[in-house]
Amino acid sequence: MNLLIIYVEFFKIGIFAVGGGLATLPFLFQMADKYEWLNREMIGNFLAIAQSSPGAIGVNVSAQVGFQYGGAAGGFLAALGLISPAIVIISIVARMLQSFKDNKIVVSVFSGLRPAAAGLLAAAGLGVWKLALYNSGAPVWYEIFRWKECLIFGAIFLLIFKLKGHPVIYIALGAAAGVLLGL
Repeated sequence: MNLLIIYVEFFKIGIFAVGGGLATLPFLFQMADKYEWLNREMIGNFLAIAQSSPGAIGVNVSAQVGFQYGGAAGGFLAALGLISPAIVIISIVARMLQSFKDNKIVVSVFSGLRPAAAGLLAAAGLGVWKLALYNSGAPVWYEIFRWKECLIFGAIFLLIFKLKGHPVIYIALGAAAGVLLGL
């Protein structure tokens, strides 16, 4: 196994995934299409674990993918690859931003990054929706949606807006419903 591959792949993701951990998902799906040791379902499972784990979602998912590929060293290098560009860019920008904070070009660049981040997050949300609720290999039309999962999603969605409880409660409810329904 070449651990340099995992570092370089996540370094590339770290450069272009503007908007946080969920913005890495489109790039991870692309990686799943490229390598046989990773698939989209695994990414969905990794995302579910990462969202219920403490820490940054992108770093958690990258560490899990890296671990899948190359064990503990792969997990470390994947996480390091993902955060390396941010460390370098933030170090450079922090020094330069003080002198350019009122520059119209700098303000315009940051304004242009907002829609890019929104687009990446929207793509990530649609990707997660497709993984969790949509069955592309359905033999008949009425099985296109995973109905049990859709019902859990709808119920949890309504509970979040009606009761406004702590997110851990909803994570536990979703996990319990998944176990009870055999998902």
